[in-house]
Amino acid sequence: MRFLKILSYPFSVVFYLLFGLTIVVFHPIQWICLNWFGYQAHKKSVDILNWFLLRCLNALGTTFHVEKPKEIPENTPLIIVSNHQSMWDIPLIIWNLKQTHPKFISKKSLGKGIPSISYNLRHGGSILIERKKAKQALEKIKYFSIYLNQNNRAGVIFPEGTRSKTGKSRAFRKSGLETLIKNMPDAYILPITINNSWKLQRWGMFPMQIGVKLKLKVHPALKIKDFEREDLINQVEKTVIFSIENK
Repeated sequence: MRFLKILSYPFSVVFYLLFGLTIVVFHPIQWICLNWFGYQAHKKSVDILNWFLLRCLNALGTTFHVEKPKEIPENTPLIIVSNHQSMWDIPLIIWNLKQTHPKFISKKSLGKGIPSISYNLRHGGSILIERKKAKQALEKIKYFSIYLNQNNRAGVIFPEGTRSKTGKSRAFRKSGLETLIKNMPDAYILPITINNSWKLQRWGMFPMQIGVKLKLKVHPALKIKDFEREDLINQVEKTVIFSIENK
């Protein structure tokens, strides 16, 4: 492991150069797309941005394994429920589920200071919340659900609440998910499981571990109307956690 860490340093330098260039270049591209051409152009620029972010990870020798069902509901509101292992879960979801228009419930601090990424969180349909202000956060999630219903888009929620630094699963904090389900009765829930993204930041932000195989498993969608709310949440939690390799 020590040799792997030493070997990861030069690759990490290359990665961060590519990553920095990517987010700086795409920041004005996003602005132009949104302000001159509207939502669809901006959405396309975000898709391409996240494709490039995944290619930056390739510079570390990162590979990807994606499992998806043949049919994923489209043109309908969705709630994407996922475990959370690192910030690299985000581009993995955005690119591989781009047809669902993923929007995120993110912490407020990410809404500024990061070229491209902060801009998309502020202007792309996601919401920014302060975890310590639970009542205010739930109100924002309620209005978020209205936006998702009206536009047939997907809201992504990480019910564990924070990233797992070891890949081990955490119990769901259910209030945010309950609020979405309550206010989106005609939606589907799409459970997904992510594996190994925590390894990229095993040693923090630098160096990034080389040779990681990221895995994304998209489980079959569940129609909210077909379940009692508590039973549905329990089933989604079990489905997501069952496929975590480092439980």
